[in-house]
Amino acid sequence: MKQSLNPVCQPDVFENVFNTHAKSLRNYLYYKCGDKDLAEDFVQESFIKLWDNCAKVLLEKAKSFLFTVANNLFLNDIAHKKVVLNHQKAGTRNYTHETPQYIMEEQEFMNKLQKALADLPEKQREVFLLNRIDKKKYKEIAEMVGISVKAVEKRMSAALKSLRKKIGDI
Repeated sequence: MKQSLNPVCQPDVFENVFNTHAKSLRNYLYYKCGDKDLAEDFVQESFIKLWDNCAKVLLEKAKSFLFTVANNLFLNDIAHKKVVLNHQKAGTRNYTHETPQYIMEEQEFMNKLQKALADLPEKQREVFLLNRIDKKKYKEIAEMVGISVKAVEKRMSAALKSLRKKIGDI
């Protein structure tokens, strides 16, 4: 391989390469990315890399080197933006300040409660859920179910006793 008579490392040769290729390189990048400022940044970075590697780059290969470096900078920028976008899409995680043991105990309690509720007789479960979940008063429950308020009280008392026995004090 024959070395060029004018190495790119000479300031006047480098300036000539810049004047010859900077505008076409900037236009090429602008057409790819659609952002004039970003294209200018890539052009500058490409010429910096050319200067840093001027001893390795032949004058005849300078244009090819610049376009390859600029294209790689553009592709790296796109890849970085993709990673940032994926990270933003992931959103924030729902972190809790509770200990894993507390979370596990809470889940066990919820499972126990659901099983205990499922084991209640239907009439007791109905009254319990209407009162504790739907926040209905005994009188409203009595009207809905078609029984006396005293019967609602008795069913609720029986449901609470059964739940206390199965899962402890509520």
